[in-house]
Amino acid sequence: MANVPLDQGLLLAAILFALGLTGVLVRRNLLFMLMSLEVMLNAAGIAFIVAGARWAAPDGQIMFIFVLTFAAAEVSVGLALILLIHRQNPMLDADAGDRLRG
Repeated sequence: MANVPLDQGLLLAAILFALGLTGVLVRRNLLFMLMSLEVMLNAAGIAFIVAGARWAAPDGQIMFIFVLTFAAAEVSVGLALILLIHRQNPMLDADAGDRLRG
């Protein structure tokens, strides 16, 4: 199995993280923002895997499992909030959360 060099793996993680951050900051649709957060979490997981492979330690893979667990919890709570917002306002605009008072 070929090893990915540390700089290339971290560059891939940085590019994915930047794309996810751009998606969160630019898009106003809540579903796109949630998907962009998932891309950012996967980029962090890739960075953990590459760093763990660099030092031949399983710590990176263990942290990636924690990142996946956190991502699953974030998706479940995020989708529940999106459904709540969608019931009050049929649009999925991020600014619609201001109207959810009470």
